Amino acid sequence: MKIRFLGAARQVTGSRTLVEASGLKVLVDCGLYQERAYLDRNWEPFPIPPEEIGTVLLTHAHLDHCGYVPRLVREGYRNPILTTRPSIELAEIVLLDTAHIQEEDAAYKLKRHKKEGRKGPHPEIPLYTVEDARRSFPLFRAVDYLDPVRLNGGLTVRFHDAGHILGSSMISLEVRENGGSRRIVFTGDIGQRDRPLVHDPSVFDSADYVVMESTYGDRTHDDPAPIDLLLERIITETVGFGGNVLIPVFALERAQEILFYLGNLIRAGRLPRLPVFLDSPMAVEVTKVFGRYPSYLEPEAVRLLKVGRQPFDFPGLKVITSTEESKAVNKLKTPCVIMAGSGMCTGGRIKHHLSQNVQRPESTILFVGYQASGTLGRLILERKPEVRINGQTLRLRARIAQIFGFSGHADRTGLLRWLETFKTAPRRLFLTHGEEDAALSLASHIAREKRWDVEVPRYDEAFDL
Repeated sequence: MKIRFLGAARQVTGSRTLVEASGLKVLVDCGLYQERAYLDRNWEPFPIPPEEIGTVLLTHAHLDHCGYVPRLVREGYRNPILTTRPSIELAEIVLLDTAHIQEEDAAYKLKRHKKEGRKGPHPEIPLYTVEDARRSFPLFRAVDYLDPVRLNGGLTVRFHDAGHILGSSMISLEVRENGGSRRIVFTGDIGQRDRPLVHDPSVFDSADYVVMESTYGDRTHDDPAPIDLLLERIITETVGFGGNVLIPVFALERAQEILFYLGNLIRAGRLPRLPVFLDSPMAVEVTKVFGRYPSYLEPEAVRLLKVGRQPFDFPGLKVITSTEESKAVNKLKTPCVIMAGSGMCTGGRIKHHLSQNVQRPESTILFVGYQASGTLGRLILERKPEVRINGQTLRLRARIAQIFGFSGHADRTGLLRWLETFKTAPRRLFLTHGEEDAALSLASHIAREKRWDVEVPRYDEAFDL
């Protein structure tokens, strides 16, 4: 049995892990790279011929876990892609949206580069098209939490609730070969406990090998006050200055959770009645999916659905669908809240709104999720004096704020608490999906305090298990 790390190794995005066991090659997650330093890997041929992969298992529908699927299919993959029912619906939305953005970006870059008389680092063609995305959908197969699925005579897989986003999973893979058996657990992204929408993450008491995320392996979500109070304070102060609040959002989960909090604050009279724009067609479609899967939601959200009150709707909310409506938002003379994707500001409509607001000291850019190294969101969060947006270099004068509690990831304390449920130490723990410093910091702590065998694999590193 062998495991090979083809992504999210000493960096956050591009989750792809290959397991070879019992005569089958299984790919756990098939994500896109989003950090600027690693974008070339999206364009490189896949490290092994895609037709050799027997099954793809997806932990959830975030782009860095599923976004490479159409490219893999385009290169020759034709076998099943297993994930939960909500994840299938969400992945289809995400992949179509991403393909559309790829097509638009390629056309825009081609036009701009021709005008400037130069070529960019990547071809002015989409990584994959809308048609490529649609071609991958028939390969998806739905699985329910805890139901065993036999991949072949020696491999059985189960999906467990990860508490990260709707339908997100941890994956346990039972391997039987050479007269013995081994269990490998892949955490995917581990959610925080006590969230308002999704369930708490699943826990395990044993496994032979664990592949665990480490996004926040070197820090905790230490907000100075509860989420609702911080959100109320930031919006009220910005409105007082006469500015806009821009919130780069991930369309999956983060947008819905912020709407949930904003609705509660507005209905309670704790925020002034002001326009709130959800300028993300994908987030709108995602929000509809939530209503179709109440069994995956926490009781309070289910209760609101049962009494006919949408958890994600409130007075003043305006859903933006067209490009013309999106552009019109920035012509408003009164303060407003603008929620738009992408969550790391790497593309989408948020870039247009940022270009109109980053130079306004009265406006606030509020970050509510992880910003990977090298992304525009990270550069803004680090308060660089200037940032480049849509080909323009702009002075960064807006106020910058961050609320950690919205994160869909467990922090260092949460990750360590998740490990505490193991009654016996795994043979080896692999830390992935974290920047190098974060992963190494967590590995050092676990090795020192728990005396476990911990590895922080490098890109394309393989291990015999």
